[in-house]
Amino acid sequence: MGDRAEVVAVGVEEEFHTVDLDTHRLLPRADSLLQQLPPDRFGAELQRSVVETNSRPFVRLVDLAEDLAALRRGVVAAAEPLGLGIVAAGTVPVADLEALKVTPDPRYENMLEEYQALAREQLICGAQVHVDVGDRDLAVAVAHRLGPRLPALLALSASSPYWQGADSGYASYRSLIWSRWPTAGPFGEYGSAAEYDRVVADLVRSGVITDPGMIYFDVRPSAHLPTVELRICDACPRVTDVVLLAGLFRAMVIEELEGAEAGRPAPSVRPEMVRAMTWRAARSGLESELIGTDGVPMAAPEYVRGMVNALRPTLERLGDWDLVAELTEDVLRSGGSAARQRAAFAEGGVGRVTELLLAETRANTEWTAGAGPARRHVTEMLSGYDTEVDEAVVFDGSARGPYGLLMNALDRMGRDGLLERERRRDEVQRQLGMTFQVEGEEERLFPVDVIPRIVAAEDWTPLQAGLIQRVRALEAFLHDAYGGRQVVHDGVLPAWAVDDSPGMKADGRLVPQSVARIAVAGVDLVRDGAGRWAILEDNLRVPSGIGYALANRWLAARVLPELVRAAPTPSPVRAVNTLREALGGDSEGLALVTSGEGDSAFFEHELLAREMSVPLLTPCQLRADQSGVWADGRRIEVIYRRIDEDELFDAVGEDGRPLGPGLRAAIERGAVRLANAPGNGVGDDKALYAYVPKLIEYYLGEQPLIDNVPTYLCRDPEQREQVLDRLAELVVKPVDGYGGNGVLIGPDASKVELAEVREKILAEPAGWIAQETVRLSTHPTFVDGRLRPRAVDLRAFVALCPEPEVLQVAMTRVAPEGSRVVNSSRGGGSKDTWLMR
Repeated sequence: MGDRAEVVAVGVEEEFHTVDLDTHRLLPRADSLLQQLPPDRFGAELQRSVVETNSRPFVRLVDLAEDLAALRRGVVAAAEPLGLGIVAAGTVPVADLEALKVTPDPRYENMLEEYQALAREQLICGAQVHVDVGDRDLAVAVAHRLGPRLPALLALSASSPYWQGADSGYASYRSLIWSRWPTAGPFGEYGSAAEYDRVVADLVRSGVITDPGMIYFDVRPSAHLPTVELRICDACPRVTDVVLLAGLFRAMVIEELEGAEAGRPAPSVRPEMVRAMTWRAARSGLESELIGTDGVPMAAPEYVRGMVNALRPTLERLGDWDLVAELTEDVLRSGGSAARQRAAFAEGGVGRVTELLLAETRANTEWTAGAGPARRHVTEMLSGYDTEVDEAVVFDGSARGPYGLLMNALDRMGRDGLLERERRRDEVQRQLGMTFQVEGEEERLFPVDVIPRIVAAEDWTPLQAGLIQRVRALEAFLHDAYGGRQVVHDGVLPAWAVDDSPGMKADGRLVPQSVARIAVAGVDLVRDGAGRWAILEDNLRVPSGIGYALANRWLAARVLPELVRAAPTPSPVRAVNTLREALGGDSEGLALVTSGEGDSAFFEHELLAREMSVPLLTPCQLRADQSGVWADGRRIEVIYRRIDEDELFDAVGEDGRPLGPGLRAAIERGAVRLANAPGNGVGDDKALYAYVPKLIEYYLGEQPLIDNVPTYLCRDPEQREQVLDRLAELVVKPVDGYGGNGVLIGPDASKVELAEVREKILAEPAGWIAQETVRLSTHPTFVDGRLRPRAVDLRAFVALCPEPEVLQVAMTRVAPEGSRVVNSSRGGGSKDTWLMR
């Protein structure tokens, strides 16, 4: 997450041949096929016998695999009723050059006119891998450094031994056809993206190519995005081989990226040797030898295993090692696609080869990590569903990752069954008194969707480590801010971040240094469509949501009992015990203090007090003096404060006197502990958020494990100018805001709203920050009998007891339709959340 390797997304473009299911010849029918497929995921290529698919970018290979399999399912399902078969391979054995035509597009028609036989014979398909490096200058530097590493990837993908009905003698004849383009081959060395762009412009000006899209180097930087594109590989019949290529290429990119940033010289291999290495990979694939960077031939399996083992440290950081190692051995055992095709030819000629390719392509429309396509009822409820950034549903409506069992259960229930579960949910909520009240509105049932959210163990395990790290650093900062302020003296944090913070309170200095200031933290996380997690904000004052997370699980247990019993997720009882230990352990002097029934979250206060078996009190039931705090003759040693600190200090106690003086004296003497401590707001305001990664490095000597959302401080003139220039792109927040109040989401704002926030920023720049807009992942939500994608975030909880521990409950918050704001006060709801073990 914080490690570069953990947040680098990878995507794939695959090209497929369309063939006649009876004659096995290429057919120029891609245009009729594409009419039935969504244009954002499927596209045309030069030849009308080729269809291209575009995956979403993902940080996890298993997610990429599921998407690729779904895209293959989509194109196969659309093709077969038309009498077409889909082949993923560099070439198909039989093609009638005279019968095939280029796609009717001015660009492609111009290419045919200019390049003649070269364009007519472009009956080839490749697999292209895209890796996000975040900067085009880095993309250019990395592309050159990768050259000597790419021939092995060509060998792994080689799937085009047959051309025009005969064995070409090459494992990848496609690469020889591809290499005839004037801008094919190894990528050169350039000093910057600007220099590379000038060379491309010169090539276009020369007339040899017509546009930058005709740069066909083995690897290249994207023309518009900060990505590196692998273009040397054949299309692969088996989706597992494509996933292997993506995993290996991403690891290579990360290693060379880190080498470039560290100033290590690029690998010193002459372009002539790179060409020789590439030719040998195309000639032999995995069946003979590959050439090392030292020019020495080596048996291909030995070479590949050595390459993969050398990448192991990076693959392990990515979490890819086990999968990549398994897929590597699988492809080496099979000898590669070219070897399998030659064995099929020996059995039955070119017809048998095409049958093999059709069968392998079709068989690899499934991915074992998923659960196959959704069945009838779920498909009906998903009509029109947008899966672009969805966590649970793949492109074709099938279930992603851990959602297979859940989707199968929903299919059995159907629409009417889910409507009945909703009625049962409302009944249970009324019994529990599970209500919420927004100021100015009537009390209502707290919105809880019946479809639970699943956080896979592969996500939850590293998230817990990152959450603990963050709270440890914030706890250290709070003690420092109310102590020696060494972080300011050492120049890590500007003095204004403490002195000018609205959350910096004189009462905070009353807390003894030996007392934990953060008894429980609520940390809001967001996930994007690629699977990257980031911290959105920290809540260190009066974090809410634990009670609602518990109640959501109880609701689910009553509404979906068969699913909850089968879910491998911890019991919420453990979370209650952890919370109580953090607040006071077995102390009989623990009490939860609330402002009363008028508080919008009073239901939660009652629930937590009941579950922890502690008194629920209001300030008017307390009496405080320097000897301590008392309620009904009982000494209160720990106040679990679910009330604003100023409201608590300003309240009148049981004896009719202000609580403030006595309570402050008791805190200073250590006679009572407030959880959370007063003055914690200095640690969770939006301006300090921008510095938390530095605080982690300063106090812990560690790199952050979970990223921040990129944040701009409007008090800084340069950053303010950038924010004002990009208001329509950014999310703008008041420094001391909470509950979504005052937040403006630029892409969703009107011109009037943008103008108003501009005036506010100019009037009080120190009171505002801006953040890059994160497109929150979506999750299926049952609305009016259908499943609809709704943006979600995750509030996780960390308790200090005395070391930080993540509670094994979390609260998923759900934004209303058309919104990215999940706060309850802005119409948001919630879901039961399964934290998988």
